[in-house]
Amino acid sequence: MLVNIGYGNIVNMDKVVGIIKADAAPIKRMIQIARDTNQAVDATCGRKTKSVLVMDSGQMVLSALLPDTIENRVNGNPLTERGQDDE
Repeated sequence: MLVNIGYGNIVNMDKVVGIIKADAAPIKRMIQIARDTNQAVDATCGRKTKSVLVMDSGQMVLSALLPDTIENRVNGNPLTERGQDDE
């Protein structure tokens, strides 16, 4: 299942292990390590990272959408999106 994670970027949700909110310090450290090891895919288009999609390959996809917004898109509930994705 392909899902738009913001700004025209699409991810195969069958390969996603988890979606994490990116505001905690340990997650920010994980993002930096992933960037340093070329395991981060930045899909924010220059915007603030709000969520991290951890892939089954160990890579991390950075998104400017909130985890709740991505979850609603996965579940097919576009009317419950709170308009916080600034898209």
